[in-house]
Amino acid sequence: MILRPADASGDLLPVMSSSDLLSGPEAVARLVQYRLSLLRGEWWENPETGFFLLEELREGRITEVEASAVASQITAYIRETDGVREVENVRFSVNGRRFSYTCEVRTEEGTAEVSYEAGT
Repeated sequence: MILRPADASGDLLPVMSSSDLLSGPEAVARLVQYRLSLLRGEWWENPETGFFLLEELREGRITEVEASAVASQITAYIRETDGVREVENVRFSVNGRRFSYTCEVRTEEGTAEVSYEAGT
């Protein structure tokens, strides 16, 4: 898998040479980040595509009891990403309305860490 690099805001950066492109576990981790950042309804071509967590946070707080189920849903969503073979070392926490999630994605070429935070 090969992806174009992006800045912290998610805007694609220009590529001056093939060495600027992302590949291997880094590219898969970036694709996971892109999928987690795409909210349901944002993609005009397929409005049903997108990640659900922010919708749930708008409806109310995620409790410690619910956090494990939410983390399981995120893990399942990440497993659906092209190039992901396994999701390992999942860690999550709830602090008020902020939900934090970290894991390692294993690919055919190695592993990479993915972090995700949602809420206010």
